[in-house]
Amino acid sequence: MITKRIIPCLDIKNGRVVKGTNFKGLNDVSDPVELARLYSAVGADELVFYDITASFEGRQLFTDILTRVASEIFIPLTVGGGINTVDDFDRVLKCGADKVSVNSGAIKNPALIGEAARKYGDQCVVLSVDVKRVDGQFNVCALGGREDTGIEAINWIKQGVESGAGEVVVNSIDTDGVKQGFDIELLKMVCDTVNVPVIASGGAGGVQHFIDLFKAIPTIDAGLAASIFHFGEVAIPDLKQELKNNGIVMRL
Repeated sequence: MITKRIIPCLDIKNGRVVKGTNFKGLNDVSDPVELARLYSAVGADELVFYDITASFEGRQLFTDILTRVASEIFIPLTVGGGINTVDDFDRVLKCGADKVSVNSGAIKNPALIGEAARKYGDQCVVLSVDVKRVDGQFNVCALGGREDTGIEAINWIKQGVESGAGEVVVNSIDTDGVKQGFDIELLKMVCDTVNVPVIASGGAGGVQHFIDLFKAIPTIDAGLAASIFHFGEVAIPDLKQELKNNGIVMRL
């Protein structure tokens, strides 16, 4: 069986890690380099680094902080925020990223996924999708969740994978920061639609929510969370041991 992954997420704003609820009300948490170093040391399987205001502010990602984070960790690093061109992929990869996450840039230019996949390989291209329920439909949101595009999320994800995305991160805006569990309904639909690794993001409030996720959707590849790790509510070694105790294959 494929080992499931536990992935902390660093949301970066003005050079600091921040966290909010439903993508709003951002509060300062910590220094990204210190947190990255900690997560690498305690057994996180990967790390995600999002410059969450780059697209909204129309600027390039903070490569200085990214370079420092990449130099401190020994686990795979996925980076996103302000990725609009193949040159942006190149710049981020040269800073030490292993994979590049594209969201708003792909909405503006869907051809970007295929262009990047052809140049760097499918395994390097991660389609990150911010999803919100609107009038009974799952819609894709852009610009850090600020803008409802009206695009139906499941078809968008299917098209992105067909274009060359080798992995999908599904960010549920409805459950983000609420700590009431992952959006199982949404995630099941995505996993039933695509055959690439899917990462669940948004809603983790405790160990049981990860157990529920992996039990409800055996094909999901990873669970991503932020605040429960940042504030010490859940320790990654304890989480992974408990998951293993529940029959879920983990790398301890």
